[in-house]
Amino acid sequence: MTTLASLVSRLAGTRVAVIGDVMLDHFLIGRVDRISPEAPVPVVRFERDEFRLGGAANVAHNIAALGGVASLAGAVGADATADEFRRALSRAKLPADDLITDGTRPTTRKVRVVTERNQQVARVDYEQDADVSGPALDALLRQVSAASHGARAIVLSDYRKGVVCPAIIEATVRLARASGAPLIIDPKVPQAERYRGATVLTPNHREAELMTQMAIRSPEDARRAARALADRTGASILITWGEHGMWVLDRSAGTPVEAAIAASAREVADVTGAGDTVVAVLALALGSGAALAEAARLATLAAGLVVARFGPAAVTAAELASAAAAPA
Repeated sequence: MTTLASLVSRLAGTRVAVIGDVMLDHFLIGRVDRISPEAPVPVVRFERDEFRLGGAANVAHNIAALGGVASLAGAVGADATADEFRRALSRAKLPADDLITDGTRPTTRKVRVVTERNQQVARVDYEQDADVSGPALDALLRQVSAASHGARAIVLSDYRKGVVCPAIIEATVRLARASGAPLIIDPKVPQAERYRGATVLTPNHREAELMTQMAIRSPEDARRAARALADRTGASILITWGEHGMWVLDRSAGTPVEAAIAASAREVADVTGAGDTVVAVLALALGSGAALAEAARLATLAAGLVVARFGPAAVTAAELASAAAAPA
């Protein structure tokens, strides 16, 4: 029987293609010691900036931190944010020149004003959510094909910023089928049929509720929602459910296998990016031959580690191996 600790050791070197909406998380960090006389809002005295990889880039960052090999396909604008984003990729030891540049849209940037105690005061989003089209789409399709070459798993990370459009989904499904690589899609739109062709669909429970129009308040609710999504997409389903853990419906081997997976108990500092970590671990584990249920158990351990940190973060192989080896 494969242990989770031994599964971690198999992740190294596994190649995963990550396709989707990349973004830069920009933190403006400062000190609050007074309220503005102009309006009842805190005055944040600026101290420093922090830049982190977000969206599909955070998935790729987690894959690299775990010893995998990530190839990233996405779109940035022709702007200063793209330059900062590429520097963040380089710091994470990820290829910085594989993304396509679309001058018709800004690089997606989420600016968070945060106090030194990690309290978020405000967020400003710079984004364009129209589907990529024209020459940019043609270039992106070529990059998707290049990124997927030799991949043991493929991830589509949809943040509704325009990259995961019908043409990209269709191309990725075709590439996955041709190579036999599992296709893991992290969805955002409520139209479940859009993602038909995925091997595994990974909605959180609110996304699953929107996609099925079913309230999820109990494991039995999660079971019904997962079955409905599986029927509509043909995919195996993993519903992430915060402190309640995950619900897994695996349709890969004839008779469906269903399982509730308990969350890894941790003090929660910030859930930002936890879903990206789950998808990264899931893709690496499936790409290295793990069954969905054991891949999900490893992913929930990784999620438990990352939610204890502020902002998008990456889990290392050593950290995950230590958590996997710890007594339950």
